[in-house]
Amino acid sequence: MVVSQTPTELKNAAAPSTALDSSLSAEGYAKALSGRQVTMIAMGGAIGVGLFMGAGGRLASTGPALIFSYAIAGVIAYLLMRALGELIMYRQTSGSFVSYAGEMFGKKGAYLSGWMYFINWAMTGIAELIAIGLYFQFFFPNVPVEMSAIAALLLLVGVNLLSVKAFGEFEFWASCLKVGAIVIFLAVGSFMVITNAQVGDGNASVANLFAAEGGMFPKGALVMILVLNAVIFAYNGIELVGITAGEMQDPAKEVPKAIRAVVLRIVVFYVGSVTLLAMLLPSDQYVAGTSPFVTVFGQMGLAWMGDVMNMIVITAALSSCNSGLYSIGRIFRTMANNGHAPVWLTRMSKNHVPYAAILAIGAVYLVGIMLNIWLGGSHAFDLALNSASIGVIFTWGAIFASQIALRTKKGKVSALPAPGGVWSSWVGLASLLVITILIGFDTMTSKSGEVFHLGLWTLATIPLFSLLLWLGWQKVRNNEPKSELFS
Repeated sequence: MVVSQTPTELKNAAAPSTALDSSLSAEGYAKALSGRQVTMIAMGGAIGVGLFMGAGGRLASTGPALIFSYAIAGVIAYLLMRALGELIMYRQTSGSFVSYAGEMFGKKGAYLSGWMYFINWAMTGIAELIAIGLYFQFFFPNVPVEMSAIAALLLLVGVNLLSVKAFGEFEFWASCLKVGAIVIFLAVGSFMVITNAQVGDGNASVANLFAAEGGMFPKGALVMILVLNAVIFAYNGIELVGITAGEMQDPAKEVPKAIRAVVLRIVVFYVGSVTLLAMLLPSDQYVAGTSPFVTVFGQMGLAWMGDVMNMIVITAALSSCNSGLYSIGRIFRTMANNGHAPVWLTRMSKNHVPYAAILAIGAVYLVGIMLNIWLGGSHAFDLALNSASIGVIFTWGAIFASQIALRTKKGKVSALPAPGGVWSSWVGLASLLVITILIGFDTMTSKSGEVFHLGLWTLATIPLFSLLLWLGWQKVRNNEPKSELFS
């Protein structure tokens, strides 16, 4: 049976219990994230290896048309954040979209949202830890990939177990480094284009956008649509601000500021960076598996800057994985309180950290790292990332659907209404459906010239996920929520 709550009860449930401790949220979390931390978490959460590493291979396979792919995905991300902002200002909770889906669509909505988000970050976190190991070999070639990945995992688990303040501080400085690197690149890159500076055998110029046969669309205009699933994945993590809302010192002030500012800045960073990369070098000079920023600086003869960018790529992967541990820790605890995950995942430390849930996702990451030794291969790595995009699409879809239900079922408009009301979320849902269908056409060409139908293999994981989710639902469907605060 689903616990039904009136709006008044929900408001009271979301408010901290002043009788106990006004510094704690209703769910028992410490409200310790400051304004500067929230701002940088919101801004840096979606800036990861998708840009610092993934953009190079996509430029090579798509051409300058990739600029339009990032712009289209940026519009969808904007609609998403405005829908999420409306939900957050309606009710702040660390359960975020899982709690909203549960309130709007019942137990099954919360169950599906939670486990699909887990699939997203399970795949993403494992891939990024392996990426850390691979990039660490750039500096220490004799250190095994798995050893570096495990060391990174232990560091991040330790940070998350300390306190939410430790997580926030780690993310603040990591985000400062990522954002600072992009700002410097945008400034230097723009200067080079304006001055027509030499880069490799050519010159930085707007003309590089049209250098290949076919101009900005050397692979055809359709390709920029076909890669949208990979580009959407690059924006993964933008929804993190919804989860941090339950641990903000002043969510009523910080949420609107973060929502309004983050999308514009991130789109400028992504679209601006990809545009400059396409101007600095012809797109066919970028290669998959190498950071496009490293490629540019290498062509300029600044190898030391390539080293710096490799360190930033490692930092970006650490930051993204850190966010995964944090967010899944909170979501896992919400799911356990809903009766959709083992009850021991609800345990909290004296520092108000869901340590059991964090250790659980850490164990999943460890198993994934060890499986990499057995499976190996770039195809397995890319399939994991593409499978994660299925989780991203479902999570974003749940947020859009919850905003629509908030308006249509409850007639609620919060203090931060989404522009366009429910229509903007319908546009978002339709866009995600189209992207899901187009995943099937995504291919990848190896260095040997072999064409791997990555999209078809990715879509093949959907029936597998569906079967596992159905079996799990049969097991937990009759479980009662442990607490009304999480339902």
